[in-house]
Amino acid sequence: MIDHATVMRLTTCSLESIRRHRRRINALNVYPVPDGDTGTNLEKTMEGIVEALARSTATTTAQLAADAQRAATMEAKGNSGVILSTIVRGLARVLGETDRVDATVLAGALRAGATTAYQAVKVPVEGTMLTVIREMAEEAELPDARALSVVEALRRVVARGEDAVERTPEMLDKLREAGVVDAGGAGLLELVRGALHGLTGEPLPDVPDVTEELTEDSIHHDESEFRYCTVFVIEGQELDLDTLHAQLEPLGDSLLVTGDETVAKVHVHTDEPDGAIAVGKAVGVVDAARVEIGDMHSQAAEREGWLAQLHAAAQAPPTEVGLVAVAQGPGNARILRSEGAAIVIEGGQTMNPSVGQILEAVTAVNTDNVIVLPNNPNVRLAAENAAAESTKDVRVIATGSVPEGIVAAFEFDAGKDVDTNEATMKEAVGRVAVGEITRASRSATVDGVTAAEGEFLGMLDGRAFATDAEIWAVLDALLDSFSAEGHSLVQVLRGEGAPAADEIEARIEARGLEPDVKWGGQPHYPLLLSAE
Repeated sequence: MIDHATVMRLTTCSLESIRRHRRRINALNVYPVPDGDTGTNLEKTMEGIVEALARSTATTTAQLAADAQRAATMEAKGNSGVILSTIVRGLARVLGETDRVDATVLAGALRAGATTAYQAVKVPVEGTMLTVIREMAEEAELPDARALSVVEALRRVVARGEDAVERTPEMLDKLREAGVVDAGGAGLLELVRGALHGLTGEPLPDVPDVTEELTEDSIHHDESEFRYCTVFVIEGQELDLDTLHAQLEPLGDSLLVTGDETVAKVHVHTDEPDGAIAVGKAVGVVDAARVEIGDMHSQAAEREGWLAQLHAAAQAPPTEVGLVAVAQGPGNARILRSEGAAIVIEGGQTMNPSVGQILEAVTAVNTDNVIVLPNNPNVRLAAENAAAESTKDVRVIATGSVPEGIVAAFEFDAGKDVDTNEATMKEAVGRVAVGEITRASRSATVDGVTAAEGEFLGMLDGRAFATDAEIWAVLDALLDSFSAEGHSLVQVLRGEGAPAADEIEARIEARGLEPDVKWGGQPHYPLLLSAE
């Protein structure tokens, strides 16, 4: 029987399952760049559903289904979270019409979930979570599966899902080349597996060991009760990493100790950064210049800043059309605001805003016509779903990067109508070439380019283009491509770890190109470039 207690048990088990596998799924990234966040997006989306159901006062399955559907839509983060929300929408439509679930109802619900998901994606691609939900539905629809109990039918569905996930590299060349399965499909499988274990009461299986996949970027997905993110390097002789780990563990969480007998790097969240550093000094030399201590308890201040943005946008004089953009980096946000963005939502790599947050921004802007620049492929679906939820005329321009967003924003004119703005901005984005430089988060070969972990990796228009141990070699390769394509102006957004602006300008000018170098402040990507 479907009742509030049963739904809570199943969804909570699904959440626990994806939470246990989050790090593993985050590591399943085609490109070796620090933006693997599929596991986190699925976890946060599921977390929003569970929290909404916990607050629900629904007394009928139809009301419960409506609450789950609404929460999934509003809390969806990233492409994987948005696709999950469409699957939930289909499931809810079928399950909300009955009080009891047998194998036939299960098959109908999975088919509705698959159909809704495929319809929501403009260009469905096989080898993704779409394939996994479709094959799960096909398995449930088999006559012998329909004759089973709902538990045994769901076991069959999970087994088919496992097989589908393992076969995703056969359907997508990029997955096969990178040596990974599809992250979204793997996450969906764990969600369904969690529901199965919620039905049976059996414990969830052990999670594969992913210790070697942990980095400082991935470890920050964990919430911490401690205040200071503390990072330092110890140099010495015969350093014992296991002993260091044991000594530091009582001081906090999110602990990572890497290195060898002569040099160790420590990352820990703690309320006692000096105490952690003292542990390092007791066994070696800690260079004060390389110590990083960050205050992580700034959420209240960030929320106040967000509310201030919403208030300012709502109180601003009305315009013909408003602009909302998504970006990381204080410099990038300032640039977008200077070009007319009423609200800049902090988000991008590893930090995707939810549908609800984008909708909140769209609603606040003092106009009935709004243009949204997602500035990241993984934010686009959330932006489109927010547009669909809004009562305003909302246009999403499919900008895939901050450089594209800035080029589009440069053409924005709040005094012109939304159709004119949309056409002009889309045309501008179509003319620009985009380069991105980051460090490879793992060794991989993608798009014919082989990158070793830690090397600089240059992306050109979303594809791997060049790699080298020196950032200058990668930058030169991108600049040479821009020059060969006949571009004349190169804008560079300097992020964390970027080289000096004058050195970048000199390299651009040496090729007869005009430089425009600004501070963007984005994490993970020392340099973002655009060429026109």
